[in-house]
Amino acid sequence: MDIEFITNNWYLFAALIVISLLIGIDTMRRGAGHSTQISAVQLPQFINHENAVVVDVCDSEEFRKGHIPSAINIPAGEVKDSLGRLQKYRAKDRPIVLSCRNGQRASRSAGILRKNEFKRVYTLSGGLAAWEKENLPIER
Repeated sequence: MDIEFITNNWYLFAALIVISLLIGIDTMRRGAGHSTQISAVQLPQFINHENAVVVDVCDSEEFRKGHIPSAINIPAGEVKDSLGRLQKYRAKDRPIVLSCRNGQRASRSAGILRKNEFKRVYTLSGGLAAWEKENLPIER
């Protein structure tokens, strides 16, 4: 690169460095809550063969409107306070699959569980919307 160009446009290079750092920090932050995703098509087999527990992290009103059959409702804002309720599943080494409407709250909740030593944490890829798209049953 031409040193004169860099000197004359230092602010562009400073902006580039700041943006790169912000992208890197965001990527690392998201990675902390990383969980393995499972598709709506795979979930019924996972429940049947692995005895997976489905935890819906939608708020109570959304949960009443429709959820995956046999799902447990623990709103995303209450996951940290409900760790004791989930301990019995961890003790049995059962996988926990988190779901919500579109997958965002489930990802955040997965990070909380992982930080609290839950090893087999999964999220439903695409959330309940993907479940419904596959015409899988909804419980109301």
